Amino acid sequence: MKLLLDTHVLLWWLRDDRRLSQRARTVIADSRATVFVSLASGWELSIKCRLGKIAESGARAMREAEEQGFQILGLTADHLAALEELPRIHGHGDPFDQLLLAQARVEDAALMTGDKSLPGNGVRCIGVA
Repeated sequence: MKLLLDTHVLLWWLRDDRRLSQRARTVIADSRATVFVSLASGWELSIKCRLGKIAESGARAMREAEEQGFQILGLTADHLAALEELPRIHGHGDPFDQLLLAQARVEDAALMTGDKSLPGNGVRCIGVA
């Protein structure tokens, strides 16, 4: 199985946060899974860190993700083309979430997210509960 972690799921994994259920942890830790972390998540964290919204460094999170054996997923022209083709999500304009959906679609990966507005957009989503 291919799995792309939403940014908050990555943080919850790295911080051992209780909001990430044991079931979700089992899916992430499954040795048969290829777990992706998008460079867009690192970018999002770096921006929020720089603005003082969070203490987590995007660079540090990406390094820790690599140490965990996760694959860092860069941005490609195919990801951008898929982003341009995505239907707009009513009431949800987060560009990072939109990019994660496009990347999951191109990579044929399930997106693990706690964001209830993302399922139903043509990408398989796995919840964190």
